[in-house]
Parts: sequence; C-alpha cells; structure tokens
Amino acid sequence: MRKRLGLLLAALAVFVLCCGSLAAAEEKVYVNGIDFGFPPFGFVDKDGKPTGFDVESLDWIAKKMGFKVKHQPMDWDGIIPALLAKKIDIIASGMSATAERAQKVDFSIPYYEVTQVLVVPAKETATLPQLLTSGKKLGIQRGTVTAKLLEEMAAKPEYKFEAVPYDSTDLSMEDVKVGRIAGSGMDSTIAKELMKNPGFKIAGTFDADPEKYGYAMRKEDKEFQDKVNKGLKLLMADPHWAELKAKYGL
Repeated sequence: MRKRLGLLLAALAVFVLCCGSLAAAEEKVYVNGIDFGFPPFGFVDKDGKPTGFDVESLDWIAKKMGFKVKHQPMDWDGIIPALLAKKIDIIASGMSATAERAQKVDFSIPYYEVTQVLVVPAKETATLPQLLTSGKKLGIQRGTVTAKLLEEMAAKPEYKFEAVPYDSTDLSMEDVKVGRIAGSGMDSTIAKELMKNPGFKIAGTFDADPEKYGYAMRKEDKEFQDKVNKGLKLLMADPHWAELKAKYGL
C-alpha cells in the first residue's frame, strides 16, 4: 500500500511540475515596438538598451496589470505593418493617434500633445516661411506625421522646397550639421530634446493642428487594450507619472 501511495505521489509531483513548466512556457510576453531614436519617448541608449518615457511607462503598466513586456527597436516606417503582422503587440513610442492610422489600429487614451516644428542650425537667419519658399532641402523621417505634412506642402505651388526622407531624425540632423539640408521637420517633443545642443534652434511651428500621442494596438486585441488603458489611467493618476515627466523633461 505504501509503495503504491508513493508511486501515486511521485506521479502527481511530476504532473504538477510538467503543468507548471508548460504554463511558464506558454506565458504571453507582449512585444512593444519602439523607434531606434526618438528621445525622450523611445530610443536605444549608449549601452544598446531600449529606454525612454514610453518604455518606462509601459514597464510600470505591465507590472501593475500583471503582464510581461519587452521592447523591440525597429524602423519607424514599417512599425504598423509589423503590428498588423503580429511581429509586435503594441507601439508605445511617441506615436501620433491620427485618423488615418486609426483606420488600421486602435489607440489607447491620449497621454501627450505635440506640434510639428522645423529645426535648423543656430546660425540660420531665415524664418520658417522663407525656408518653405527658398528651394532648399528639408529633412523628414519616413512614416511620421511631419513627413506626410511636408510632402503635401512640397506639392503645393505656393511652396518651394524639397522634402528629403530619412530613416530616422538622428540621420537627418547629421546632414543638418554638415549643411546637406537646411533643416529637419519633427515633433516638438524631439525638438525640445535637441535644443539641449546650442548648435540648433527651432525656426518655427508648422500651421497644423496639434497631435495627441497614444499607444497603438491591433483592433481585435480588445482585452489587451482594456488592460493597457486601465493601467495608463492608473499611471497618470499616480505620483510616478510626474516623476517620469520630470525625468524626461516633459
């Protein structure tokens, strides 16, 4: 009897261990797609680690709501296709919640508002209207709201400039430094970060409505959306929200 009971307990222990291992193996880890270089919201630091305001915010939300998340840097112009193809599960990286994007994805509640500006060398004397009719080259990051805005403006007869696309704002700013382009269009948040460099200044703000940032998710992932929205509301009501904004200069 003892031998039979011992075998039964051993089998039960193996069953519990296997079930636990299976559950751990099947635990969902949500992947957040972020821009390689969009400080302060999402970027890769000097040690190659994904970081930023949105990265830390989503980490807090994940811990609070009981799910796991990892952050995957990727090219911005392919980030929504990656979400739709289920290569990532969320985009929390300073994305404007535009009506055009909302046709493909659902957005969380808004958490920040931005405008579109042009950054130029500090020595530049031309105004924004003058630069838009100068025939010069202006940089844009592919897949951004600013890129769409400047491409539409460049096609209008009242403007005279060339919109030059780049894979990242960092690359466009390298060309601003050496004079290959006259300036670079971008969200006001990243421009504020660049203003820490005395070699640049903001030439002006484009005549366009402000955009609100939100986290993008697949339309069918309603349960995940509910978790993220609930967690984001809790974060925005928590003192840690102010601490994060202060840390990243927002």
